Amino acid sequence: MIRAVVEGIGHGLPERVLTNADLEKMVETSDEWITQRTGISERRICGPDETALTLSVMASREAMASAGVQPQELDFIVCGTVTGDFQFPSTSCLVHETLGAGSAGAMDVGAACAGFIHALDVAAAMIETGRTKTVLVIGVDVLSKFVDYTDRSTCVLFGDGAGAVVLRARTDTERGLLKTVMLADGSGSRYIQCDLGGSRYPVGASWSEGKTAKVFMNGSEVYRFAVTAMGDACCRVLDLAGLTPDDISLFVPHQANLRIIQSAQKRLGLPDDKVLINVQKYGNTSGGSIPLGLYEAQKEGRLKENDVVMTVGFGAGLVWGANLIRW
Repeated sequence: MIRAVVEGIGHGLPERVLTNADLEKMVETSDEWITQRTGISERRICGPDETALTLSVMASREAMASAGVQPQELDFIVCGTVTGDFQFPSTSCLVHETLGAGSAGAMDVGAACAGFIHALDVAAAMIETGRTKTVLVIGVDVLSKFVDYTDRSTCVLFGDGAGAVVLRARTDTERGLLKTVMLADGSGSRYIQCDLGGSRYPVGASWSEGKTAKVFMNGSEVYRFAVTAMGDACCRVLDLAGLTPDDISLFVPHQANLRIIQSAQKRLGLPDDKVLINVQKYGNTSGGSIPLGLYEAQKEGRLKENDVVMTVGFGAGLVWGANLIRW
């Protein structure tokens, strides 16, 4: 059996740190209000020259170096993002050019905060069917460039970041992506939107007047959805794999809100030492959230070879899902 094994991991972060104290000077809010409701203390914010591409390349080069993989060895690049440098071409193609990836294929996956979960499963499926051997998987978003910094309900939440892994085909191991669930409920699409710039409301069109390219989110509806969806996805993927919460070595959830994470943790009955939390440092980095968590866990020695790690995430669409990986 061909397995899609994580052989290397990397990360990319902007230099600028935006703290809750900084936000207090920009919008009517407070450190106490933000911390109590979200668990976030600070986040990283891209400057004018920092983009989805620059963060992706940073993460990709580190991941390839740790895997001992050269750009010419890549068969495919899959990038999970909804905030690419351009509407088109894809961010994955820009990464392809920058890395010098030769004849590798490239595509983006648009699943918002669940982007890495979806991208990882797409890449693993390519490997498991024998169509590719080495795939670079990226999760990245730069939502700060689409945030209205006069809207305290959203501007306190989002930061920028990227993570990347190299998946390689192996037949001599039980390691690799074990199972994935990917789910959607399009009736919830109105709860998280960025209207202006698509084919419905093109920039400059008379019928686009009044629309904005800034993120809109109905926070109460998203919270209500996420609390249930996160736990459900975890239970589904465990059932598919024939495992229980006791089999999990580490839980790496999407870092959107501390209370949502704790709700999923409680449902699974996991102790604190089995849960990765870094929302306080980075906020919600959307597609970059889970790979950043995986990166930190490995660097801190919390994630070792053959450990079973579970990821879970949810985002605009509404979409959600979970991966089980034997590291």
